[in-house]
Parts: sequence; C-alpha cells; structure tokens
Amino acid sequence: MRKILCNFTEHGEQVLAILNEVIENSTALYDYKARTLQQMQEWFQFKNDHHFPVLGYINDTGKLMGFASFGPFRHFPAYKYTVEHSIYVHQEFRGKGLGKTLLRDIVAAAQERQYHVVIGALDQNNTGSIALHEQMGFTHCGTIHQAAFKFGKWLNLVFYQKILPTPETPHDG
Repeated sequence: MRKILCNFTEHGEQVLAILNEVIENSTALYDYKARTLQQMQEWFQFKNDHHFPVLGYINDTGKLMGFASFGPFRHFPAYKYTVEHSIYVHQEFRGKGLGKTLLRDIVAAAQERQYHVVIGALDQNNTGSIALHEQMGFTHCGTIHQAAFKFGKWLNLVFYQKILPTPETPHDG
C-alpha cells in the first residue's frame, strides 16, 4: 500500500468509480445520479485551484483503494479556517483500517495548511464512520433531522468536528 496525491489524469476514473458505487449503493453520499467523467475533471480542477489535496492509497497493482479530500465548509469568508472532509474507500478494501489512515492523513493535511476546524458530515445510520470519527477525536456538534431523502426514506445528517491548534495567527478578512 502506497500513499499518493491523486490527480485527474492518473486517478480520475478510479475516483469516479468509487464515488459512483457509493452514490448508487449507500447513504454515505446524499446524491442520486452517478457522476460523469467531465464532472470529475471539474472536481479535480476545483481542488487543484484551491490547493485542496486529494490523498489516496494504491495497492501493489496500482488500484486506488480509497481517497480523502477536503473543501470549503461554507462559502463565506469568515469560514476560511474551516473545511469539510470526504473519505471514500473502494468496496473491496472496506473494514481493513484504510478509512482510519485516510482520516488521519486528511486531518494532518488540514493542520499543515493552517486550518482550525475539520468537519465530517455523516449519515446518522453510518455507525462505523461515526465510531471512527469519535475514535479519532472528533466530537458530535449537531444533527439535522430529515435533512435528505434517499432510497425511500428520510435521512438524518450528523456533524462531527475536530478542532486543530492551528492557525498560529488567525486574522479577519
């Protein structure tokens, strides 16, 4: 297993396949439609333009096992020190500790970039992800009941946060 910085050219199709499997088969992502390769290219361009990393792990054959990234929590200037992360693991590699590794890495990347708060937005029934976040020092900070409707039922969205000791010198504006 080797850590990489994902890019569209080398990993776009594999990231797309992981995301689309999650969209189609779970409530880990509140979306209905599979994404297109064009959307994936735009997603990578946004990440690149804003210096948001897309970290991943590949196995010995070059298969992307999972990836993590973060982006803006909200698009207002005062939220500049807060990011929301995403972690997705290929179905073949779930339950083997990769999610924990990716979460640790993406939190470290946020701290290196001087962010202060990392947010995880999780489906309330995703008990494995909730347990992982709690194990990694995230705390529950809110629930939006019936925030989404997917697979014929209402879904509750829970927020978990981790406060980092950064930035060293925060400022307004």
